[in-house]
Amino acid sequence: MSSQLAVAVFGGGCFWCTEAIFKMFKGVESVEPGYAGGSSLEPSYEEVSGGQTGHAEVIKIEYDPTVVKYSDLLTVFFATHDPTTPNQQGADVGTQYRSIILTTTPEQADEARKFINELNNSSVSGEVIVTEVKPLEQFYPAEEYHRNYYATNQRTPYCQVVINPKLAKVKAKFAQLLA
Repeated sequence: MSSQLAVAVFGGGCFWCTEAIFKMFKGVESVEPGYAGGSSLEPSYEEVSGGQTGHAEVIKIEYDPTVVKYSDLLTVFFATHDPTTPNQQGADVGTQYRSIILTTTPEQADEARKFINELNNSSVSGEVIVTEVKPLEQFYPAEEYHRNYYATNQRTPYCQVVINPKLAKVKAKFAQLLA
């Protein structure tokens, strides 16, 4: 690989879903579920899912910016969750499921805010994007059993009912970006 990898961190509800989505893309070298955006040090899944830490469930994406652009990742991120409802994605409710972009460079912050402004300005329904944008301070990797969750648990009801429809939507809408 000739270029340096970049890092994007997104929270759009359950990290099992977002991990499965972004693993399909060309130029994405790794996707790791974890926790970020809160104040607790070394949070556990139990603490985060209980809403006690201020952290969101997020994914850390390492990608090759010569293959996939940050703007493409933003497009997919906003197309695959509800960025207009605070602290909720489907049946998952709480600040740990909020829509959040944790930026790793000032350029990412500018691009994310511009992207959100464009979405708000083009909204037909008038719904406002509530996605939080702030610098990444610390990423805490999730416990091992959360990694590659979809790949190892495809037959579970959650994967069948929640993740499979999202993956089908991504495959239909963003085929040109998939590996």
